Amino acid sequence: MKSKLIGAFTFAALMLMSAPARAEEPKTIAGIVAGSKDHTILLALVKEAGLAETLSGKGEWTVFAPTDAAFKKIDAETLKKVQGDKELLKKILLAHAVKGTVLSGDVVKLDGKEVETLQGTKFKVEVKGKAVMFGDAKVTAVDLKASNGVVHVIDTVLMPAK
Repeated sequence: MKSKLIGAFTFAALMLMSAPARAEEPKTIAGIVAGSKDHTILLALVKEAGLAETLSGKGEWTVFAPTDAAFKKIDAETLKKVQGDKELLKKILLAHAVKGTVLSGDVVKLDGKEVETLQGTKFKVEVKGKAVMFGDAKVTAVDLKASNGVVHVIDTVLMPAK
């Protein structure tokens, strides 16, 4: 009996080892942000605003994700005010997203044009040499592809029109 049990476990282990590896599922936008050591503040604010589920779900979005350094540029009083007002927080975060997947090649074609965010604010896209500006923010990393869109990293928090 013992040898049959050992044989069954050995067979199962060999089958698992020889099975073809499954391709890793692409992460969602929320998964990309959660996996970044440079976006811990953004992740906390997205959770606080109740947007984590949205960014994990179906849909196609382009998110301009400010780094922790971008959030640290904001004075502490303003940041505290934003954190205390869930609607204002949501408004600011939605000013960092546009509908659809807009890859870097498409962003460059928008030079000189305004792009409307999910929040309703319009930001101008400017291409200066190899630098791309989205509003006041410089794009520092591009095309972090997700299963539900794309993330571009930016160096400044965008503030929506009031």
